[in-house]
Amino acid sequence: MNDIASRNDVDVAVDGVERALKQLNDIILGKDQAIRMALSCLLAGGHLLIEDIPGVGKTTLAHAMARSLGLSYQRIQFTSDLLPADILGASVFDRHRGDMQFRPGPIFAQMVLADEVNRATPKTQSALLEAMEEYQVTTETETRPLPRPFFVIATQNPQEQVGTFPLPESQLDRFLMRLSLGYPDPRAERALLMGRERRELLADLSPVLRPDDLGALRVHTRNVHVSDSLMDYLQALVQASRDAPELITGLSPRGALALRQAAQAWALLHRRRGVEPEDVQAVFTAVTSHRLQALPEHRGQIAAITRRLLDDTPVP
Repeated sequence: MNDIASRNDVDVAVDGVERALKQLNDIILGKDQAIRMALSCLLAGGHLLIEDIPGVGKTTLAHAMARSLGLSYQRIQFTSDLLPADILGASVFDRHRGDMQFRPGPIFAQMVLADEVNRATPKTQSALLEAMEEYQVTTETETRPLPRPFFVIATQNPQEQVGTFPLPESQLDRFLMRLSLGYPDPRAERALLMGRERRELLADLSPVLRPDDLGALRVHTRNVHVSDSLMDYLQALVQASRDAPELITGLSPRGALALRQAAQAWALLHRRRGVEPEDVQAVFTAVTSHRLQALPEHRGQIAAITRRLLDDTPVP
């Protein structure tokens, strides 16, 4: 009886995610796979990096997700003159109270869009590290917790564009997934051109989930079963990345854990009670592409390398 009740709870929870998915697909046209990946990242408790050219809907996706999921939302525009205090907050003198009062920065929201994060200097980029890893920030010797759930979507311009600072490996590793939205297909682009401005449609969105629902969904995600044979497959992929001759470094244990968590979320989103090989394969490139370092002669080939790792690793 308890198992049946638990299964029903999961189905009801996933119903809410699918309603959010439908709303998001009405806003971001022709990008169902990318939206599913973004929702999986959120369910897995990670953070998302979207790398693409300006104007393909990165900011709109983040805002639409926040509205559909009922999360408080802040957007931070990263520029070269942005300071850590502009993100975290600072203490200011209150004349009426006669003392210093902390004014929280925009990082104190449930969903934070770090827009064009690689336009800021490394010092400012590092202001996100503690927040993303520990769900807290330390300012002026005091540690302050961040609201839960806490989810960062960072957008990044291609590194060859002017005025960018590459994200260090330690910060890239804080992101569970990296995605690219890309151009819409011709049919979706025609609908986009003929319809209303996408950002105008954001005002029509209503929450289909509450933050508490999202917390329950994350618990369900962690409870998706991972069999011993599936774990063998996952570890084989991790070892293959470490043995690949094209790579300087393979996946770390934290990268392996991220792969398992993302596969569990992908399985839940597709109403599976246990992780299957196709769940690992679906998220593999998004989870690993920003963690693998290729030799100089193989730079720019990470996507091809991840496909080869999948092709060459036997499926149980």
